Amino acid sequence: MIDEKRHARIKAALQLKGSSLSAVARHLNVTPTTVSTVSRGFRRSRRIETRIAAELGCEVEELWPERYRQSVREGTMKPS
Repeated sequence: MIDEKRHARIKAALQLKGSSLSAVARHLNVTPTTVSTVSRGFRRSRRIETRIAAELGCEVEELWPERYRQSVREGTMKPS
């Protein structure tokens, strides 16, 4: 699902942390377009999503709850 509002929130949050989608791309040795495509929801990449969450100091489940539903108690993935 494409979510431009979430993409804008992610970009703004990264900026507040002194980072950017381009910084994520450099860290992972991928193009900024690839990171932006994942952030927008056109494509999925656990590696990129995990790095974005790490830059923001949160869990990937917080940014993409519809993709990653995790049991709080068990710490394991629940089936979708």
